[in-house]
Amino acid sequence: MATIKEIKAILESIDSLDHPTWASYEADGRKGVERAVRQRKKTIQANHDEETRLENMLTYEKSLYAEGYELIAGIDEVGRGPLAGPVVAACVILPKNEKIVGLDDSKKIPKKKHDAIYQEVLKRALAVGVGIVEASVIDSVNIYEATKLAMLAALDDLPIRPDYLLIDAMKLDCPIPQQSLIKGDATSLSIAAASIVAKVKRDQLMAEYDSLYPGYGFTKNAGYGTQKHIEGLSKLGITPIHRQSFEPVKSLIEGKDL
Repeated sequence: MATIKEIKAILESIDSLDHPTWASYEADGRKGVERAVRQRKKTIQANHDEETRLENMLTYEKSLYAEGYELIAGIDEVGRGPLAGPVVAACVILPKNEKIVGLDDSKKIPKKKHDAIYQEVLKRALAVGVGIVEASVIDSVNIYEATKLAMLAALDDLPIRPDYLLIDAMKLDCPIPQQSLIKGDATSLSIAAASIVAKVKRDQLMAEYDSLYPGYGFTKNAGYGTQKHIEGLSKLGITPIHRQSFEPVKSLIEGKDL
């Protein structure tokens, strides 16, 4: 009779829930085998679910491939809402039908997995571009226009020119055919790839700013209006990266109490 260790090794080679071998192991009777069977089936089901999810997130891309487009770029931004720091956009072209396990809207990915998935996107992508628009420009043109500028900058930063754009909830003034997708970072893998690149890039920038301007908690809050950030504003005042057109920064400049 095979040992439990040997059976576990055999189960690792099975990747289908309807494999004929399951019946014999399910009838084994040993608790260790039952547990190994249960765990392996759970893993196979999870892998199947992830494959289905990724396949669904390629729906827009596959439709465009069928129309003859090949270099499809996803574009997304991070940082519209913070009181400090830039808005950052990314533009990513993935290989045709490329699937990256765990890739999703950056807001749905656990923080501890951000860097690993970011590195995987950089490794597999055909091209990546990043656009950064600082707080002073945001104050000058408003956050909506600044977001478009960041996206256009990310597009210009690409080393190769895409033939179609999938953009998260935005339309850009450029000659490349495009489609704006509401919640695109949750429905398109190309946009999701741009989402995680923009998120990690901006978090890196805010960590650098935390060193330059300590006391606001930029590494943890990324410039959003947390209690730590508001306390920093009250005690230390504004910095060059604060958005002076955003409340409560605007009121602080006008001499009002926070």
